[in-house]
Amino acid sequence: MPESGPLKAAVIGAGAFGRHHAAKYAALSEKGDVELFAVADPSPETRAVIAARHDILTVADWRELLGKVDLVSICSPAVTHYEIARALLNAGAHVLVEKPIATTREEAAELVALSRETGRLLTVGHQERFVFARTGLLDLAETPLEITCWRKGPWTGRGDDVSAVLDLMIHDLDLVHTLVPGAVSAVTARGRVEYGPFADDVAATVTFACGTVAKLETSRVAAERRRGMRAVYADGVVEIDFLTREVVNTTPRPLRALEIGDPLGESVTAFVQAVRIGAPALVTAEQAAQALATALLIEEAAGVAQGLPLSQPRVAAAG
Repeated sequence: MPESGPLKAAVIGAGAFGRHHAAKYAALSEKGDVELFAVADPSPETRAVIAARHDILTVADWRELLGKVDLVSICSPAVTHYEIARALLNAGAHVLVEKPIATTREEAAELVALSRETGRLLTVGHQERFVFARTGLLDLAETPLEITCWRKGPWTGRGDDVSAVLDLMIHDLDLVHTLVPGAVSAVTARGRVEYGPFADDVAATVTFACGTVAKLETSRVAAERRRGMRAVYADGVVEIDFLTREVVNTTPRPLRALEIGDPLGESVTAFVQAVRIGAPALVTAEQAAQALATALLIEEAAGVAQGLPLSQPRVAAAG
């Protein structure tokens, strides 16, 4: 960190999401805590747009930024997250990497260990944690008996370097692990490949050692958008529709209304503040690695890690 003045921030990968990250840093620049210093992207056209919009340094190769920035958002394809995050942590930068943290258990474990060794913050862009935190659902001490999550939408072509599990379902897995403590004991799943080479439609059942069962459905080839969650407790049910923002709560514990707000803005702001004052991140690298591990179990159970569709569910060993 600089001894004085704003933190130098960079964004790596200036696709649709990366441009949003850049805009959030630019807005924070007005407060003086952080300066949007540079954006890295291999596309000359994209760099030209970014340079014109923000009047900042743009580079084709993210390696040119090593040792020159204090904190970075990694918004490049998922398969590149490990290499870039590792290099930046080793170069002394704090890192916010979009989900997933990596694409293998080994990569995630190495990044978690490297963050500890270097003393640099590593957090992951599970922004919906900020939405859930505002409802108060994450503050409940009770563990749900059953959770059902659905996250479906039409094909966009984005995120197809990995399966729908790592692209979409991992958001719900992060929330499920936040609500349910302890280890996963069993996983069954089935998947379907529409465009390939990875699964575009996946259904999974995750059983926890405590007895909670989570049922998750994810599709990026659905006819229409559907996003929601239903948690069954011993004394009632909480059901949330993320599109209509309707919350049904029959438990005796009050919940606040679902306010979507600006979860990406909150995520970037929290990242900057955590770096500035040394506070813990809302989403830790360890938590992101846990969500990834369960996601990979689901891929293995569905037999779609290499894009091989199955009509019947299988079981992956947990632990």
